[in-house]
Amino acid sequence: MSRLVLGPLLRHVGERTATVWVETEQPCEVHVSCDERGPFTARTFTVHGHHYALVEVDGLEPGSATPYEVSLDGEKVWPEPQSPFPVSRLRTLGGPGAPLRVTFGSCRVAPASIATHGIDALSAFAHQLAAGGGVTDEGAASDAWPSVLLMIGDQVYADSTGERLREFIRTRRDITAEPHDEIADFEEYTELYRLAWGEDPAVRWLLSTLPSLTIFDDHDVRDDWNTSYTWRQQISARPWWRQRIIGGIGSYWVYQHLGNLSPADRAADPLYAAVVSGTEDAGKSVDEFAERADQEPASTRWSYAHDLGDTRLIVIDSRCSRLLTADRRAMLDDEEQAWFDAQCTGGVDHLLIASSLPYLLPPSIHHTESWNEAVARGAWGRRGVEFGEKVRQAADLEHWAAFETSFRLVAEAVSAVARGDRGVAPASISFLSGDVHYSYLAKVRGLPIYQVVCSPMRNPLKGFFKWANVAASWRVTSAPVRLMAKLARVPEPPLRWKLTRRPTFDNALATMEIDGRKASVHWDTSSTETTMAEVGRATLA
Repeated sequence: MSRLVLGPLLRHVGERTATVWVETEQPCEVHVSCDERGPFTARTFTVHGHHYALVEVDGLEPGSATPYEVSLDGEKVWPEPQSPFPVSRLRTLGGPGAPLRVTFGSCRVAPASIATHGIDALSAFAHQLAAGGGVTDEGAASDAWPSVLLMIGDQVYADSTGERLREFIRTRRDITAEPHDEIADFEEYTELYRLAWGEDPAVRWLLSTLPSLTIFDDHDVRDDWNTSYTWRQQISARPWWRQRIIGGIGSYWVYQHLGNLSPADRAADPLYAAVVSGTEDAGKSVDEFAERADQEPASTRWSYAHDLGDTRLIVIDSRCSRLLTADRRAMLDDEEQAWFDAQCTGGVDHLLIASSLPYLLPPSIHHTESWNEAVARGAWGRRGVEFGEKVRQAADLEHWAAFETSFRLVAEAVSAVARGDRGVAPASISFLSGDVHYSYLAKVRGLPIYQVVCSPMRNPLKGFFKWANVAASWRVTSAPVRLMAKLARVPEPPLRWKLTRRPTFDNALATMEIDGRKASVHWDTSSTETTMAEVGRATLA
């Protein structure tokens, strides 16, 4: 008899469909049964000796919350006996006109101790939802529950492992040699994901019953991943890097990316079609795909877009799809930029653009990054180039502001949408981001465009870094760096914005609440290990 290694995870859902992801101990037939229907089945596929399946469930009712069970080769394995948590449910979208709640956050170190990383916001949120139920008397999804959980970067930390993972690594190799206690390959990534999503029973239950979508950021692979062409040249020279990047991208495809796709998009994925139709271990094929995705970013699209009722969600890959050559630098390669531009249209009530990296930073940081990019490309002469690159890597100056051309192209697109040049203008356009380890809200002057940041779920800033970012949010600090950018011949930004909610640094989750043309956002911090407390709210439209 096989058993569950990880999952079930409830991933992409539509109005009538739901995808359940599992990792199993052995090859088997996976059955998902719900509401006297099914079973819906899928055979596991194998990657480097690990076994996975994605089960497609259809025929569900819009806005429903249907209990489900998982069986492996006919033996029920979920829900677990004597579980203290409510039964897991398949929660579908409500469709046009239905209220929408998008809960999001980033940067979660797990497992970790409260002493070093504080209370896990995701775990506390799970306990709170479990205590409050989640369905109406009629069996519909409760309005108090999120429609979807959006995890926008650093779901796992491949470059900062805890003692539990280091114990596993020591059983495989000498930890005193590079890459030391960092993740080395696909096998170690599998254990990293198991610990992050499976060790805490509350988080495991939450991910089984709340639809989730994800996108990676740098720590899913390594700090500063793809910050510049020079960084890529330097890291590629390290002998251990090839297996690390192959394992990072390959495991992301299995554990995160496949579940982001709709059933139709997943069926159109040639690699997925090949691995589920074959009987051999697909490790070699996944490795080849991952290496090509790293070397030829245009060969793969990690970004995706879904219409959630009357709201469009565009999730941007701002890491792997970067264009970094000796001559050109862009946050998105040409194909990715064209794809984003095509998705960025009106005709919806609200437009949500998820980017792991904030598009609108506090102005002083924006001008610093714009200045640094100009210096690193030669605005202050040959000597300034090397200096600029050193500062870039040391201070993590790698956000949208450090990609001037890309920043302007996105500004043109969202401004056109906001003005109604691409169809009926949405009531609001919101960038949802994380990465910076604090939360804030910014608004563009004259247009209903917002930057909503929520970070971290569990990895708070401390000491100097915390207070440096507090100072960077003060309006007075922006004038000197704005002048520096001007002296480096950086043009004025095409948008003007200001922070309307100052940074807060607690472990937190944010929720966008959308009802018709109305939209608001609130932030909740993990006040105890089982409860969340609201710490801020703002009306956007």
